[in-house]
Amino acid sequence: MKITVLGAGAWGTALARLLQTGGQTVTLWGHDPAHLADLRRTQRNERYLPGIELPVNLRYATDLAAALDGADWVVVAVPSKALRGVTGALADFSGGLVSVTKGIEHHSGLTMCGILAETAPRARRAALSGPSFALEVARGIPTAIVAAGGDAATAREVQALFHRPAFRVYTSQDLAGVELGGALKNVIAIAAGICDGLGFGDNSKAALVTRALVEMRRLGVAAGAQPETFSGLSGLGDLMVTCFSKLSRNRGFGERVGRGESLAAITAGLTAVAEGYPTARSAAELARKLGVETPIVDEVHAALYEGKAPALALRDLIARSSKAED
Repeated sequence: MKITVLGAGAWGTALARLLQTGGQTVTLWGHDPAHLADLRRTQRNERYLPGIELPVNLRYATDLAAALDGADWVVVAVPSKALRGVTGALADFSGGLVSVTKGIEHHSGLTMCGILAETAPRARRAALSGPSFALEVARGIPTAIVAAGGDAATAREVQALFHRPAFRVYTSQDLAGVELGGALKNVIAIAAGICDGLGFGDNSKAALVTRALVEMRRLGVAAGAQPETFSGLSGLGDLMVTCFSKLSRNRGFGERVGRGESLAAITAGLTAVAEGYPTARSAAELARKLGVETPIVDEVHAALYEGKAPALALRDLIARSSKAED
């Protein structure tokens, strides 16, 4: 079986490595020829996965058409803002597509598989999501994740493709829920990081994460997802690891916001995308469109896009009127 992975960042490289060790023929595509040449020469991706050896028979390509030629499956691991543009080359592709990108498109409100339905209408589509830092996966640290497809057969195919002794893959048919959980938890992780940056404690973060899960479920159900999905790996599991781990780019992004650093300085120094930043805008927009109350998302949006001081955003969140727990 021939598999092409689009995106030579941390996650794309880690999954290309995992697939290659499973005996597949894997091509890793990236937009930066110098970066790909360095990977080919050193058999490492030190920029994103320091200390990890890459398989000697892993293939590399910067020509997108050549990378896609003859592929049975394509794994899409490019940043959300680039996904529509890159996958425009898949208009005639009729194989399987697996999105591992987490986000919501601004204005359209589409998840990544929603975009793929437009850019690659002939393909079978699935999403792979859950608590899974790329570096830990590359190190072989036990990980559990969810493969969601629009039908059970597609989900099972993706499960068989990725499942390994240290990489356990479950299946789901709630594609909307799995994708929305993966996207929204990045916004909440920024809020968790802001708590850290402001010097709040574990009580504060636990309360934030618990109430955020309710908020994620409320918005997800309004968008067509199943409520129980948000209690699983792609919801609660991913939310926990992203909000508490030092490896989390989004939590780290929020911590710097909470310490008072400017967004310009933070984004200028990033080597990888913190997807919660663009998703905060998209999620707030989607919530308004669906008429759903999302106070945590709204305050993160205000801090990132409306110039609201993080301390004031957290104060206003805490000062909301009393209510029964839902």
